[in-house]
Amino acid sequence: MGRKARRLGLGLAVLLFATAAWLGFLRLSGNFHEVSPGQVYRAAQMDGQALARWKREYGIASVLNLRGENAGADWYETELALTDHLGIRHIDFRMSASKELDQAQVMALIEVMRAAPKPLLIHCMGGADRTGLASALYVAGIEGRGEAAAEWQLSLAYGHVGIPWISKAWAMDTTWEEMEAWLGFPDS
Repeated sequence: MGRKARRLGLGLAVLLFATAAWLGFLRLSGNFHEVSPGQVYRAAQMDGQALARWKREYGIASVLNLRGENAGADWYETELALTDHLGIRHIDFRMSASKELDQAQVMALIEVMRAAPKPLLIHCMGGADRTGLASALYVAGIEGRGEAAAEWQLSLAYGHVGIPWISKAWAMDTTWEEMEAWLGFPDS
């Protein structure tokens, strides 16, 4: 094996390790990030302590659960009880990271986010795929901040791995691509 090949192999190994470490960090940290200053935040499925802390620190007024209603599931019942206890409005909107949304569903999601009391916390299970698409739609469809700012929300920075035929969450990328022209990005 030549020197170039060893360097390339070592570089790829370092890149893979760094990516895996980053994704692990996001998972352990709750993947909590600001989408719109003082207005919208994003996260993975959180425990009660995290939600109580975010309510205290950021004034969270509503939680948008992109996993949908899951009556009887421990995480869901805990989330409902805690949002009720903290005076936070709880909103369910079922999405699957592996299924594209059509324009009517995208419009409904945008309207839910527009109407939700602010500050709004958007979450799914990992805070990367469904939450990434919802955050991108908020940035573009409600704030009008532009394509690059919106697409950043659906990126590896937040744990989203969008690779065709490999990633089960590729549907979030295809939904975004379909909606870009509708949202005012005609050159996409």
